Amino acid sequence: MFLGVSIIADRFMASIEVITSQERQITIKKPNGEKITTTVRIWNETVSNLTLMALGSSAPEILLSVVEVCGHNFNAGELGPNTIVGSAAFNMFVIIGLCVSVIPEGETRKVKHLRVFFVTATWSVFAYTWLYLILSVISPGVVEIWEGLLTLFFFPLCVGLAYVADRRLLFYKYMYKRYRAGKRKGMIIETEGEPELPSKVDIEMDGKMLNSHGEETEFDLKELDEEESRREVARILKELKQKHPEKETEQLIELANYQVLTHQQKSRAFYRCQATRIMTGAGNILKKHAADQAKKATQHDICSEVSLNDFSSKVFFDPGTYQCLENCGTVALNVVRRGGDLTSTVSVDYRTEDGTANAGSDYQFTEGTIVFKPGETEKEIRIDIIDDDIFEEDEHFLVHLSNVKVISEGTSSDKYEANHVDALAGLGLPCTATVTIFDDDHAGIFTFEEPVVTVSESVGVMEVKVIRTSGARGVVVVPYKTMEGTAKGGGEDFEDTHGVLEFENDEILKTIAVRVIDHEEYDKQARFYIELKEPYWNRRRWTGAKRHLDLSDEGGEEVLTKKEEEERRIAEMGRPMLGEHVKLEVIIEESYEFKSTVDKLLKKTNLALVIGTNSWREQFVEAITVSSGDDDDDDCGEEKLPSCFDYVMHFLTVFWKLLFAFVPPTDYWNGWACFVVSISVIGLLTAVIGDLASHFGCTVGLKDSVTAVVFVALGTSVPDTFASKVAAIQDQYADASIGNVTGSNAVNVFLGIGVAWSIAAIFHRSKGREFKVDPGTLAFSVTLFTIFAFICIAVLIYRRRPEIGGELGGPRVPKILTTCLFFSLWLMYIVFSSLEAYCHIKGF
Repeated sequence: MFLGVSIIADRFMASIEVITSQERQITIKKPNGEKITTTVRIWNETVSNLTLMALGSSAPEILLSVVEVCGHNFNAGELGPNTIVGSAAFNMFVIIGLCVSVIPEGETRKVKHLRVFFVTATWSVFAYTWLYLILSVISPGVVEIWEGLLTLFFFPLCVGLAYVADRRLLFYKYMYKRYRAGKRKGMIIETEGEPELPSKVDIEMDGKMLNSHGEETEFDLKELDEEESRREVARILKELKQKHPEKETEQLIELANYQVLTHQQKSRAFYRCQATRIMTGAGNILKKHAADQAKKATQHDICSEVSLNDFSSKVFFDPGTYQCLENCGTVALNVVRRGGDLTSTVSVDYRTEDGTANAGSDYQFTEGTIVFKPGETEKEIRIDIIDDDIFEEDEHFLVHLSNVKVISEGTSSDKYEANHVDALAGLGLPCTATVTIFDDDHAGIFTFEEPVVTVSESVGVMEVKVIRTSGARGVVVVPYKTMEGTAKGGGEDFEDTHGVLEFENDEILKTIAVRVIDHEEYDKQARFYIELKEPYWNRRRWTGAKRHLDLSDEGGEEVLTKKEEEERRIAEMGRPMLGEHVKLEVIIEESYEFKSTVDKLLKKTNLALVIGTNSWREQFVEAITVSSGDDDDDDCGEEKLPSCFDYVMHFLTVFWKLLFAFVPPTDYWNGWACFVVSISVIGLLTAVIGDLASHFGCTVGLKDSVTAVVFVALGTSVPDTFASKVAAIQDQYADASIGNVTGSNAVNVFLGIGVAWSIAAIFHRSKGREFKVDPGTLAFSVTLFTIFAFICIAVLIYRRRPEIGGELGGPRVPKILTTCLFFSLWLMYIVFSSLEAYCHIKGF
């Protein structure tokens, strides 16, 4: 039965995780007008921990108390209240004692939200003190209606005060608290400690101005570190690339996904679900999730899209642009056939068309038909280029393809099948080629293709084209060098480069190579420049016939004849010069692939998606599947084969798994459908457990109070024990492992006792009677627990001293002593409560 309760409680906690993970987007406007969109959770972390999370963790104990009162004709029972106190004792002493001891040697864990911990710890002690007061002091043996309702009212009051402490409202607003971004999608999380903000940070969020100091002028302080989560993911990816250089990208994504999920701060609900599933043979949900994501990615990669037109041959130019010199004689254009039936014969017409170049003076007009015979995929079109000695600008003309036809078998070459939509052959893109003719009567104008170019930092060596237009005569040298901007040279962002480009006669294109350093940053934009210097002829390689074009300074003035002046004028026109774009701005941006990988990982790190379900089919598949429960992180997310223990636990729980697979998936109604059904089922199971516990006690001769504090409390707290152990080891803070224990203990009394006794007191008052509760054993048990709880909390506070360093872990000797002390307190609580129940020692 306890296994059944654990499994349905797992479904309940999964629904709570989905509910409390609901998000909304807000727009943040900085004073400079820049707007940033970020994601925040709808539920406050402290409120969700004290309401839904605590309810999920303590639901069996709370419902057992309520069901027992309702099932016993609204008379007080011993099983429910004593289970609440016994469970609180087990949580406070055994779970915290275990968490202290399981921290790896030399490590410590501290409570981060210390003010919230103090509030909940105070309320947890007050709750049991109040329980003693209403049992033995205010109205001994009788519970009044106002006492029950006030007990219930303490629950929202406790939540409200914890929220005030967490949000620094009222008197807390004068104390410092800063905010940081969470590990996923810029989630805003409040943090404790000293300020570590950069200076002059002013942000406006939802109309409220936030500054970088601990002061509040009239606005709330929030440090919005949007990029922290992305930097963390980027860091993990870079470390994995260095550690596993042989792995493919998808494998690295799988490993990174597992590590991000492992290091992400998790809720109490997640740890509870993780512990339950490992305990029942359902496996490590983080490793299962990472493996499933890798399988989906692999399946996506092997699924290729089939084009609707794969059966049709496409004829087109490849490439679509061509350049040639005026003196080249002819230019060859490449026409290809792709796809369809390559055994057929296909013909296509072509025809030239004037652009800025004119047929007859710059090129020969050409038209005709080319035929692709079976098996042929490439053909050439050759067009004659006309050379002249007149200086001209660069010119171009066009060549069009048209009228693609398939030659039918058994017909002559001039009888073709007419084309129509979805025919066996057609034009592809590009079906028009552009041919540019470069003039060769000028030394040329040298320029970059464009003034600005953007490159990815992962490009390695970038190549920049320097083009020579309006002529290509002679050997010309063009010096160049790189210049720093916001990007730094010397191997920091790029390697400094300088040199010369030597254009041979009739050569029209050269490239400059610059090495860019890859820092694998998520968001980057840095600039540097490449500048061309004045070009000049290489005189040592210049022919004597062209020396009259050399305009190098020879000193002194010459008296030139008209003929010499004309030659000089022509030479000036033919001298190499710089064009429009002589200084290229290079913008280094983050790698698109790296950025998209980080974004992909961020979208996968929602823990609600990991433990939630989206269909009944998924739930039934999980119910009958055995997975490894090994929690070793050395495998970086790779699943192991199930062990013998996993199989045994699976077969012990498979009935409950299949039964509770009928519970609605967590995706329905944002988790609320699963929430309602699960808590109803927990109520039914706890009613059965209450009767079984009473019969068990009668069979072995134990009173209900002893059965409650020993066996029932132990059975309902086992999943919490495993959850707290995992949280203590994996989380960097102690909040998830011990911080929630105090809150749960307070909620147990306020809801478990408050609801049950309020209902019973109202019922008896309506009948004209008093609701009587024997204070004896319960009052003694509460008093004993309260005393021991004071000792426990005092020890935890003392352990925050520098010589130990935190509530959990620390030096070996203090760690062992603390664990032994807490276990001893629980054993003494069990022994003294049992002795009092059998009247061996005097109680109240």
